[in-house]
Amino acid sequence: IGARGDGIMDSFFVSLVSFIVAIGLLVTVHEYGHFWVARRLGVKVLRFSIGFGKPLWMRRFGADATELVVAAIPLGGYVKMLDEREGEVAAEELERAFNRQPVSTRIAVVVAGPAANFLFAILAYWVMFVSGVTGLKPVVGEVMPASYAAAAGIRTGDEIRSVDNQPTPTWEATIMALLNANLDGKEIINLRVLDSAGNERHLQAYCEAPDALLKKGGVLDNFGLGIWRPPAVIERLVADGAGERAGMLPGDEVVYADDSPISNWGQWVEYVRERPGKPIVIQVMRNGQLVDLTVTPDRESENGKFIGRIGAYVQLPGEEQHATMRVIVRYGLLEAVPEALYKTWEVTTLTLRTLWKMVSGRASVENLSGPISIARYAGQSAAIGLATFLGFLGIVSVSLGVLNLLPVPILDGGHLLFYLLEMIKGSPMSETAQLVGQKIGITLLLALMSLAFYNDLVRLFE
Repeated sequence: IGARGDGIMDSFFVSLVSFIVAIGLLVTVHEYGHFWVARRLGVKVLRFSIGFGKPLWMRRFGADATELVVAAIPLGGYVKMLDEREGEVAAEELERAFNRQPVSTRIAVVVAGPAANFLFAILAYWVMFVSGVTGLKPVVGEVMPASYAAAAGIRTGDEIRSVDNQPTPTWEATIMALLNANLDGKEIINLRVLDSAGNERHLQAYCEAPDALLKKGGVLDNFGLGIWRPPAVIERLVADGAGERAGMLPGDEVVYADDSPISNWGQWVEYVRERPGKPIVIQVMRNGQLVDLTVTPDRESENGKFIGRIGAYVQLPGEEQHATMRVIVRYGLLEAVPEALYKTWEVTTLTLRTLWKMVSGRASVENLSGPISIARYAGQSAAIGLATFLGFLGIVSVSLGVLNLLPVPILDGGHLLFYLLEMIKGSPMSETAQLVGQKIGITLLLALMSLAFYNDLVRLFE
């Protein structure tokens, strides 16, 4: 609630820089896979471009004077190889032209890009696990009425220890376990929880609706769980902010707003953000007594819309309590290898199954994210720390690898499909068939990008 215009600009700058770094790095890894294998198999590479459009920077390197280019649009890249279909090729270089290579060589070059992304994800997860992943214990803050969680008997203050016998040391692990169980089509999800008194309970959640957790809103919201958050206790106030003007004091705990109970700081923040310029009648607990106040949040612009701010900062839990809510997952150098492999496999299969559910209409297409959402996530993860940012890079790298292997013409998977058909029929696909395929691929890709961008805008102005 206390952040102002400078904070918004700082957040935008961090998101932008983090996005450029993340996409630039992952595109470089992908294209280097194509480049490295092509060179090793004797194909001449003319250009290695990071980005599309007008070149901003260019250098030549190597015996083939390959152009290394950084282009204006940082949303992809390409490796241009010597090819008779794209221009004349000197007789002495025909054997190095891509189109003259055996189909096995062309398949290897095409597959190398996505393979590089999967290898990078394994490396990123390995470094993440070795350095230690800090997360929040899955302690329940709110159980939504008439939800799957409520029906299962989960209560505020419970810590979720496992989901279907899969340990859940953090909220991230809990979300992944719930999502995997739902993608597997399980109607009954077994949970083991520990209450605040240390008593263990075994519960069962019944998700009769197919793919119930894949609808709009996110896994935890659909399941009916809220993450534990600190109470709405004020630590300090911005000078002459709306909170100070209303008579709020450090140490006040907001317990009611317009007669609605406020159970935690996150709930209070959302309540204020949604009411710019509108008076809010609140009750705060001060020195054991309820005090009535009226605060009118200041109107401030954020991402093209007005939100409310009162200029107040949360009082975080004491060090001892804060430490008990945090958990660090760390492995040794060798122990981290199988964990990184499993994590990459888990994210890959999860991505494929979610895509299939969306294509078949059983999962909301609102789960798709475009460049705006990726930039926001990149900034948030970078601000948290290296391990979180590496985890983000791992997820996006796997997504890039999976996306490029889809059998859609103009993507690597589309080229791979053509080459496999060539192996079956004994001759290359006709130029007409390839041209039609490319047009279909461009249409599908533009539709996918438009949908992802639309989802981004909806999230931005919600």
